[in-house]
Amino acid sequence: MLNVIEYPYARKKLLNHMSLYEKLQKATSEEDVKDAYIKALGLKGVQKNLVDIQTKEIWFEAKDNAKLSSYVMFTQLMHYVQQALNKGDYIPPFLCVMDTQKAAIMKSADVIPFLEKKTIKWGKSASKFTPEALDAISAYIGTYFVSFKIETHEEEFISTIKNAIKSGDIIRTQITPDNLKQVFDKWVVMIGREINGVAEDDYALLFFADIMSDGTTSTHNDLPAELLHKGNAPVFSLGGKIYELGSKDGYRQFWAIYHRPPKSEYRDYLLERRDSLIPLDERSFKGAYFTPLIVVDKAYDKLTETLGNNWQKDYIVWDMCCGVGNLEVKHSNPRNIYMSTLDQADVDVMKATKTCVAAQRFQYDYLNDDITDDGQIDYSLTNKVPDALRQAIASGKKILVLMNPPYAEAANSQGNEGKTDVANTKVSKGMSNYGYASRELFTQFLVRISKEIPNATLAMFSKLKYVNGPNFEKFRKEWNAKYLGGFVVHSKAFDGLKGNFPIGFLIWVTNQNARLKQPIIEIAAEVLDKNTRAIGEKKFYNIPNKNFLSLWIPRLKTDNINIPLKNAVTPQDKYAKVTSWITNAIGYMYCNSNDIQNAGQQTAITSSVFSTGNGFYITSENLWQAVVIFTVRRIIKPTWINDRDQFLQPTKPLSEEFKNDCLVWMLFNGSNLTASANDLEWNGKKWSIVNHFIPYTEEEVNAPDRFESDFMVRYMADKTFSKEAIEVLKQGKIFGNPILHILMKEKYVMSINSIALM
Repeated sequence: MLNVIEYPYARKKLLNHMSLYEKLQKATSEEDVKDAYIKALGLKGVQKNLVDIQTKEIWFEAKDNAKLSSYVMFTQLMHYVQQALNKGDYIPPFLCVMDTQKAAIMKSADVIPFLEKKTIKWGKSASKFTPEALDAISAYIGTYFVSFKIETHEEEFISTIKNAIKSGDIIRTQITPDNLKQVFDKWVVMIGREINGVAEDDYALLFFADIMSDGTTSTHNDLPAELLHKGNAPVFSLGGKIYELGSKDGYRQFWAIYHRPPKSEYRDYLLERRDSLIPLDERSFKGAYFTPLIVVDKAYDKLTETLGNNWQKDYIVWDMCCGVGNLEVKHSNPRNIYMSTLDQADVDVMKATKTCVAAQRFQYDYLNDDITDDGQIDYSLTNKVPDALRQAIASGKKILVLMNPPYAEAANSQGNEGKTDVANTKVSKGMSNYGYASRELFTQFLVRISKEIPNATLAMFSKLKYVNGPNFEKFRKEWNAKYLGGFVVHSKAFDGLKGNFPIGFLIWVTNQNARLKQPIIEIAAEVLDKNTRAIGEKKFYNIPNKNFLSLWIPRLKTDNINIPLKNAVTPQDKYAKVTSWITNAIGYMYCNSNDIQNAGQQTAITSSVFSTGNGFYITSENLWQAVVIFTVRRIIKPTWINDRDQFLQPTKPLSEEFKNDCLVWMLFNGSNLTASANDLEWNGKKWSIVNHFIPYTEEEVNAPDRFESDFMVRYMADKTFSKEAIEVLKQGKIFGNPILHILMKEKYVMSINSIALM
């Protein structure tokens, strides 16, 4: 035990021997974070002003937690850069952001031309940036900054900063055994195809001549090809011929990314791999869910960032639904790869195209093969799984499951969506505890993997529903995994996928046999657009279903029936799922599903029950809640990124002004389908419906006849409305049923955000 006198000295001594990451975890303030970085980086001439840390070479933005993304921190830092630019003040060569978990650096020169346009709408201060500023900065800087995870890449970060200060440049990426195939593919696109007159079969020879040189001197004297110079331009010599570049732009861009030559310890190994380097053509890959090679590149970059530089050496890879192998063609160590696929034809294609020749490729029905009647796994049933893979699983070797499984879903009870019987597999029969997830093929893969390889590392392309979908709550309680990192990319980046939604490439380490489950609470993922450009970061939340907005209003007991409608005044002439009614109801709110994806098309108010159900009855008591739900669901614009976000119940009391504003917004919205009509025919009878949602008296709108209901006039009589709502009501008297005034729309977007309904 340390006494009071000894403690400060001992603590200081202990801190001096800690790593940067360890110091950051013990930081209790932003000043602690700043001091830890200043000391670790050996910064000189430090000033602490509005910019957290200023030196002649770099400006730093620092945070005492890891809640904010690098994009947010860079946006705050750019606020000061913009101010300095406007005043003509000094701007350092580099900009850096950092917190207790991560850091990132970029060149000022890469963003200054963008800032000079002065098109960004900044906030009042750096910390009070506008959403427009964040979006603009995020979309622009995504390809310019270099990120580091301090826990695993502390040394790389420190050396990058020190080298930047010393050399005035950010050190380029090393060419290693792990990224060799990726580097070669980029070289072919940026350099190889610019070399005039050379055959594609010779690309690998010219590639090695290029990388095994510092630009002037080769590391080897006996290579078949050689890099030379003609004037100041690079040329290649092969077989007694000189080959010139048609354009030098790609050459300059390529060597701005990579460092050459490779480290001495890698060179001989890399040269031994040259026979396996074949230029890839995406046309050789087929399939409805083919993963584009540019997306595969991003996946391999993320795996390196997450699992370390040697992951291709350290992990055995099994892709259980490899198709024709495009997920594995970027791998530089195919002897560590096992590739299985449902169709033998895919295996034949891989053999014909010489895809991953050194890998073990075999036909295997992962959701049915080797599964006994009681759900156990018995490889002797088919003897298809290679012995070496069986032994690796049995001995607990590090196994990475890398896959893009099918997204097919079984049909629902009416059989009108999904694919009938597609999920009727042997795996699904053992998924009674997983609820709705048993109908999804990709979650069936996860369930067998968790049983077969309970400690596997998983890197998977898929939809995000298993993270935040309400129908997957039971699945999340059963499946146990820790999130390591990943990205989401626009579905438009993939061939054969319809719609606009995020496809996640998420990396997990599973621990299915753990006594205590590790619940998914939230995950943060980098966001890539359809061209795989980084445009920001997004968090996805696993919220208990009980907090969903769809469960905010209690369901009421029915006591009657009413005519089922399929739109404002048209009865359902086919099967009606719901016909029940409440005598004192004033309307019905159709609000199927609780996510933004469906809200736009599945939110409406009708004067009788909506035939498909999936909603609730509106009464005078719950009307204020109904208008809030209606407005929130209709006013938030769906995007491909927020596609699966869930609407949540309010987290604090709502103001009367907000509720009344929502009421007026709803009354004039096009999805308010309430109407009055007589003599509607259904079920052999004639029915009438009444519109209780008219906010005016007959005199106010010069109506020719008496309204059947004055409910809304009475309901609104004692309410106080905002000036915007009053203006809308005023215009309504003039135009009858106008499109909602723009003044209201802008106001409500801000109101909704302020109470965190989402």
